[in-house]
Amino acid sequence: MSVIIPVYNVENNISYCIESVLRQTYKNLEILIIDDGSTDNSYNICKKYANNDNRIKVIHQENHGIS
Repeated sequence: MSVIIPVYNVENNISYCIESVLRQTYKNLEILIIDDGSTDNSYNICKKYANNDNRIKVIHQENHGIS
C-alpha cells in the first residue's frame, strides 16, 4: 500500500502528519512525500524522516501548484 503526502510550505505540521502515518498498525507501507518546491524547511524535515525509515521516499520538484 502506498500513502502519498503532498507538501508545500508546511514545516509546522509535516512532522505530525508523517508521525501519524508511521503510527498506523499496518506496517507494509510505502510513504511517498512529494515536495512541490517548498521555500521553508519542509523538504529538510521530510528528508530527516526518510533517512531514518526506508519506507519513506521524498521527491522534490519545482513548484507546479495544485495537481
